[in-house]
Amino acid sequence: MAAMPEAQVETSNETVDTQEIAKFSAMAAEWWDPHGKFRPLHKFNPTRLKYIREQVSTHFSRDEQVQKPLEGLRLLDIGCGGGLLSEPMTRLGAKVTGADAGEKNIKTASVHAAEQGLKIDYRHTTAEALAQAGEQFDVILNMEVIEHVADTQAFMTSCAGCLRPGGLMIVATLNRTAKAFALAIVGAEYVLGWLPRGTHEWNKFITLDEMRTMMENADLMPGQLTGVSFNPLSDKWSVSGDTAVNYMMTATRPA
Repeated sequence: MAAMPEAQVETSNETVDTQEIAKFSAMAAEWWDPHGKFRPLHKFNPTRLKYIREQVSTHFSRDEQVQKPLEGLRLLDIGCGGGLLSEPMTRLGAKVTGADAGEKNIKTASVHAAEQGLKIDYRHTTAEALAQAGEQFDVILNMEVIEHVADTQAFMTSCAGCLRPGGLMIVATLNRTAKAFALAIVGAEYVLGWLPRGTHEWNKFITLDEMRTMMENADLMPGQLTGVSFNPLSDKWSVSGDTAVNYMMTATRPA
């Protein structure tokens, strides 16, 4: 779906793909335009927000129906972009750190949060740097970013290093299947023009087995899996049993 835009990156880290970051630099200011280049994420947001709220509430035995079910939880939104997840997570009560390797994204997100009166700890940094600094979070959102990094296993391991024992990570990405190539690249980028051409590279998509292996190699326990599908007739996304294109998966760090 989206990625980590251009920035002055941490040269000591191996997972930042500078070409991927540069690809999105021109779009940084458009994050909050629901009709702009990030329209697909705006469309997708209600579905993933509902999923996140459900999974976090269940994992931490919270009442999902209260106004702020995430109260008291420290949450990392890695590859936060313009803050499309960081802001609603803050409104749900979480203490949010939004991290992105794209400096322009962080500036965009910070300005927008200030305009909304929201206090969010936005940082121009990477997962590796956060892990090396010993940062720890109850929840990590790893959403639509892992398919854009240079070293997926190193990135997953760094994210896992930031997760507290007993914590929950939620990952969203694309499956490397023929259907994903047809819909997410040919359809979305070339036929319908929902995304700029070149947004995704099919060989960077991650199969379910690869995702589970990465999680296990990072000492995480893979958990709940769901597919996410788009209905062109209703123009809406919804969770589904079809994991052939988009999917979301949870992982926990054993206590």
